[in-house]
Amino acid sequence: MNAYVESVIENVRKKNASEPEFIQTVEEVLSSLSPVVDKHPEYEKADLLNRMVNPERMFTFRVCWTDDNGVVHTNTGYRCQFNGAIGPYKGGLRFAPNVYPGMMKFLGFEQTFKNALTGLPMGGAKGGADFDPTGKSDAEIMRFCQSFMTALYRYIGPDVDVPAGDMGVGGREIGFLYGQYRRLKGVFENGVLTGKGQSYGGSLIRPEATGFGAIYYLNEVLKHEGESIEGKTIAISGFGNVAWGICKKAAQLGAKVVTLSGPDGYIYDKDGVCTEEKIKYMLEMRSSNRNRVQDYADKFGVEFFPGEKPWGQKVDIIMPAAMQNDVKMESAEKIVANKIKYYIEVANMPTTNDALNYLRSQKNMIVAPSKAVNAGGVGVSGLEMCQNSERLSWTAEEVDVQLHKMMETIHRVSAEAAAEYGLGYDLVAGANIAGFQKVATAMIEQGIF
Repeated sequence: MNAYVESVIENVRKKNASEPEFIQTVEEVLSSLSPVVDKHPEYEKADLLNRMVNPERMFTFRVCWTDDNGVVHTNTGYRCQFNGAIGPYKGGLRFAPNVYPGMMKFLGFEQTFKNALTGLPMGGAKGGADFDPTGKSDAEIMRFCQSFMTALYRYIGPDVDVPAGDMGVGGREIGFLYGQYRRLKGVFENGVLTGKGQSYGGSLIRPEATGFGAIYYLNEVLKHEGESIEGKTIAISGFGNVAWGICKKAAQLGAKVVTLSGPDGYIYDKDGVCTEEKIKYMLEMRSSNRNRVQDYADKFGVEFFPGEKPWGQKVDIIMPAAMQNDVKMESAEKIVANKIKYYIEVANMPTTNDALNYLRSQKNMIVAPSKAVNAGGVGVSGLEMCQNSERLSWTAEEVDVQLHKMMETIHRVSAEAAAEYGLGYDLVAGANIAGFQKVATAMIEQGIF
């Protein structure tokens, strides 16, 4: 490994010892960049990597709200504006009890390269709060969102920072957040948030976009290998919007998703989550606030595995689509034992570094990284920003065509970047290199700051 790259990784380990997810993400990205840094000595001269692994700015703020019983609660909110070299900061808001500064940093760092891969002018950011929306009433969630936006609105805007949804933040929450922003600013800046409702500037197919994009990317991988998606079986995790989009598009293309998972375990549906009834029921599960995948098993009479993960199932394709560090070494060993060829990450950093390195070391396995595979979501958010700026509303077909082209391009530039540096068809390294090069060029051209 390049000595400069090693020194930056060591600095990150020392300065962020209490933030293992951030360290893990930095190690995964920078370890791919040695051949690039060897070719560009100007990066070390400008100390580009140390600048790139530090957020440009990060805010922490108090969020106070009152529940339906009149009890006051206090949570902590965050916004990490990681890198704005190629455009306004862009990234989701996550409401979950495990949100903490290190999570915001790793997600913002990863978002920077993901956004660069889309080809759109968007910087990287992430935000959220340690608030758990599970079991809360609509009124409680509204009051929390209003308090959260009251603290955040000064630091965002259509040309500054454009948040979106993430885990725990769907269309309902985005609506409450935008309503408060409009109340505070007194203007209709609908380009300040993406993932909005159709009635006030949202883009068609945004809820499905991450899942659709993941399947489009998978399709390009299969084409590269001379295979078709039709007839393939897929194991995924989660049952939210991303999983829903995967199931919907996979079914349209003739593939079959056979697992869904939640905090309570996973289900195995040998017939596939393919019918309109089953796919619609996923939306009911998401909106129920129960956060239980067993509900699917109870309704459709399929197998339920309490407290387990679906990675031991023998399928054609694995697509972790729920949360970070969902696939550890024990699961990776099961995947290899089942001789699964395609491991396609969808959630942000769903695989621990040791498990990812183990999977990448398998000669007959193709591994695709989440920053490329799940970029369709933020890509359509970027298209929503375009529609808002032009006061236009594109059809679902128009958006879908742009999304499909975007995912084809992301696959192509990742494969080309890996090949350029003699790394073969290494999609993980290729995505890291392609995203890095775009951000690095902008940072060098803008000088040192």
